[in-house]
Amino acid sequence: MRVFQVRGAGGTSRLGLQSEGRTLVLQSAHEGVATTLELLEAVEARGLQPERWLAAAEKADRLVEVLWDDLARGGDLRLTVPVTPPEVWGAGVTYRRSADFREEGTGFYDRVYSAERPELFFKATASRCAGPGEPIGRRRDSRFTAAEPEVAIVLGRRGNVLGYTLANDVSAWDIERENPLYLPQSKVYTGCFAFGPTIVDPAEAGDPYAITLRCRVLRGGREVFVGEASTAQLKRRFEELAAWLARSNDIRTGTVLSTGTGIIQPLEVGLEEGDVVSLSSPELGELANPVVLV
Repeated sequence: MRVFQVRGAGGTSRLGLQSEGRTLVLQSAHEGVATTLELLEAVEARGLQPERWLAAAEKADRLVEVLWDDLARGGDLRLTVPVTPPEVWGAGVTYRRSADFREEGTGFYDRVYSAERPELFFKATASRCAGPGEPIGRRRDSRFTAAEPEVAIVLGRRGNVLGYTLANDVSAWDIERENPLYLPQSKVYTGCFAFGPTIVDPAEAGDPYAITLRCRVLRGGREVFVGEASTAQLKRRFEELAAWLARSNDIRTGTVLSTGTGIIQPLEVGLEEGDVVSLSSPELGELANPVVLV
């Protein structure tokens, strides 16, 4: 099963589900569930079984079947973030290429790659997140902002993995490389994180260390960058990152943790206003976002 959210003309988010080849959107709340976050909270708090809930919601005529392509194009209903997250966190230097690119003789990043403790940082609030088709930001005071295509995990309150999604940890790399203490300014700003289009249940996702990611940057319809990576190249396991995040830190259901990038956008092709960043994965779907100056 995959879950997502749509937003209508009134701006209210509603839960959607993909199951057995069908795309379904919830028309009104059922058993106290109207959004993805409420579904995840019900699973954790009262043991709700999504499949049984889905069957009951259908029987109560609370769901309408729609075409996925219509949601992707946008209309009366359009895709938005697949869950409204309480918090978004990021992990860095989890792929060798990321460690090498960031290094400039200081040794910080290479030591993190080899250390027991991973790099974890606060990334975004819900208001700073973008869903499918929604704009991501490039800071006006950055000369080199890059896409960071990643697999993000959606967590339960015990740090358990509830699902997987595509993510773009948009980052002002020049600011971070100027001084590591500038990391929050590199990472946290308006439109700094995109994710979606769905959250894929672990049972459907299959082997989480065999997920393929592809990134394309389009400028005026022309491809100016393409890169690929696989989670098989990860240095750290998802459960390890989640366990470190949960140390001395309460995790709220629906928290998103982005797990690092193995695709490095080159210095000569930084993001510009009007670019479109397109991420795709056979396992997780497609996520495209236009770039705006913020």
